[in-house]
Amino acid sequence: MKQVQKSVKKFGIHALVWRENNWYVAKAIEVEIASQGKTTKEALSNLEEALELYFEDEKVPKGNLALPNLRLETLFPTIQYA
Repeated sequence: MKQVQKSVKKFGIHALVWRENNWYVAKAIEVEIASQGKTTKEALSNLEEALELYFEDEKVPKGNLALPNLRLETLFPTIQYA
């Protein structure tokens, strides 16, 4: 039986984390994958595991998935309400 050699590639993926009720949600920006946990650390750990499982059977992307020029901006629009 011929063995298949697997190689490991690491690349950066950005994640957004926010709180929804009693849970923290972590969502990857570059791919449509999200997870949750009772703490931010747990949510990110669960997201990392979900990403590893997702890419386990996928073709390895060429280059880096991370968006090098990604910036997070906070906007304060003026909203009128009655």
